[in-house]
Amino acid sequence: MLICPHCKFENPNSNKFCQNCGTSLTHKVCPKCAAEVALNTQYCYNCGAECGTVWLAIIAKNVVDTTQKEEIEQLEQGIGFVLPALASSLKSEQPQTTLALLNLSAGSYLDPQQRYQLLESLPREEDIGTEVEVSVRVLDCQPYEVSPLSAILENQQKGLATTSLDTDGISDLAKRYIALQSHHNLGIPTIHDAWQHQDIQVVLIEDRSNWQHLLELWRQDTTSSLQIVHCFYQMTQLWGLLETINCRQSLLEWSNLRLDEDQAVALQRLYAEPQSTQIAKDLYSITNQSLQEGETQTASTQDQPFSIKTLGRVWQTLFKQSQRTQFGSILQLLGDIELGKFNTLKELQVCLQAIAVELEENSTPVDNSSASPTILQLDEKEESASKSDDVSTVVLPMQLVSLENAGLTNVGRQRDHNEDYFGIETEINKVELPNNRTIQARGLYILCDGMGGHAGGEVASALAVDSLRQYFKNHWVSNQLPTEDQIREAVRQANRAIYDMNQQDARSGLGRMGTTLIILLIQGTQVAVAHVGDSRLYRLTRKKELEQITTDHEVGQREISRGIEPNVAYSRPDAYQLTQALGPRDENFIAPDVQFLEIDEDTLFLLASDGLSDNELLESHWRTHLQPLLNSGTSLENGVSDLIDLANNYNGHDNITAVVIRAKVRPSL
Repeated sequence: MLICPHCKFENPNSNKFCQNCGTSLTHKVCPKCAAEVALNTQYCYNCGAECGTVWLAIIAKNVVDTTQKEEIEQLEQGIGFVLPALASSLKSEQPQTTLALLNLSAGSYLDPQQRYQLLESLPREEDIGTEVEVSVRVLDCQPYEVSPLSAILENQQKGLATTSLDTDGISDLAKRYIALQSHHNLGIPTIHDAWQHQDIQVVLIEDRSNWQHLLELWRQDTTSSLQIVHCFYQMTQLWGLLETINCRQSLLEWSNLRLDEDQAVALQRLYAEPQSTQIAKDLYSITNQSLQEGETQTASTQDQPFSIKTLGRVWQTLFKQSQRTQFGSILQLLGDIELGKFNTLKELQVCLQAIAVELEENSTPVDNSSASPTILQLDEKEESASKSDDVSTVVLPMQLVSLENAGLTNVGRQRDHNEDYFGIETEINKVELPNNRTIQARGLYILCDGMGGHAGGEVASALAVDSLRQYFKNHWVSNQLPTEDQIREAVRQANRAIYDMNQQDARSGLGRMGTTLIILLIQGTQVAVAHVGDSRLYRLTRKKELEQITTDHEVGQREISRGIEPNVAYSRPDAYQLTQALGPRDENFIAPDVQFLEIDEDTLFLLASDGLSDNELLESHWRTHLQPLLNSGTSLENGVSDLIDLANNYNGHDNITAVVIRAKVRPSL
């Protein structure tokens, strides 16, 4: 099955063009110069930019013993389900065979289907000694084809029963990545495909080879102490996750520690812990000396092979590698770790939070009016536990570092004119310092879906946007959001402008023009929302995923608020009739919903008219059409265009408008 990159339509593997929209399924467009290049090409022939889909392939020998069989069984229980057709060879004794696959050279294919092409030669078996795993980058020559593993995981997520695989099954190596997928932690690379044959396991994961090394950040003079504490905290979060699958070794390999686009700690891949406790102790009995660059980079401990002391010595070696001076609070912390004063990871995290607050108080004061929690707060499960233990949770302010937007409207496939209208106004002032970069920003985003036919709906929606823009131009003058009373007054004035025109033109009944309204106001990390009618605001974050922020003003929702069951409420013939709209009636009948939010993590806001939101279209396709837009490298303009095309393909009965806002934040340093 081939997934069209444009409209996400599912096509047979033999198709060269999408059956739905006609997009090529054999070529792609270079993101840099827009030249058309073949899917199995790594670099653009025109500008040289890398445009191919590249994965990191991990190739491992199966070394199975009784201990490993027990670990595999425990891992299956931890995942919550047993993947189909698990190879019986994983749980049976078998002699070690040679890894003939290691004779492949660059340009060869890793799989029998000739989909994944090696970008570099694999080492010969005699060259890798006792190593049981190697990694290599591969080019996906058919990136639009759904991998068998991706199909299984999607069906599992939907609660659908999966049939057995055609391959030998899914290995325990792959299961480690699968087990962490549900945590949505960006530090863990996502898995794309996996298979095994005889004594060989192959796992394909996200390629992070070109991501910045954590050590590079530490060696920079501009890296602040608070950034270091932030890295420590993120490593404790990863340590807790990795402990559940026995992969804490991943944090002990220095070359494996990377940074994502937001300078958060991430792993290039997972490394399993040695299966034998004695082997692990022997492995980590090396002296705790400063490692020379280029040597094997592995932390050491003379105590338990994987403990809080181990993590503390990882941090000590990071200081030695970066040649940074250990400052007061951190020096004390590392000493306390070595003395065994921390019994749990939670205690260590609380101490890191206290140090972060101390550093923040000693730094330049920040405007707390726009402050919101940082990642240095405990996550939900830990927070509940800490409250029960009377441990206070501390937070740090967040600051806005990027605010981007894009908007587009389309008439749809059945209407002959467009009654939707939107407006975007932003003010952004960048502040660049040697050790910091921030922005002071505000944004006003308005979307209206008009009604009233020609010279009616389009007039009402444009009039509402213009009225609101003028009002906030005169009344939003400080560095704070307008008050709730000011926002309500802005909506009343927009209603009055349309109502007076209806009265002036002596419009009556269905001829009276009106419009829905959704307003989003952003000041720093503070957000205000107001709406009238059934145009919607959605919010997408990595932690909470997609949320519908507004509730439609329509008869069906009104009945639900009165206690009527949803299926009964929407069985009424007038269920979708609006209970509020701007213009048809005077301001006494307008009661906009107003709410205030905070941006405490990278967030995508979407203002949508009902031509886009009908039939739960966004709820069904947010993973393919919205989630990628959280990444800074993804074009919002292209993303909005794709949303319009999606709505035309699946709905198309109404005008379609989308306004997307991407807000990126990080701790105030």
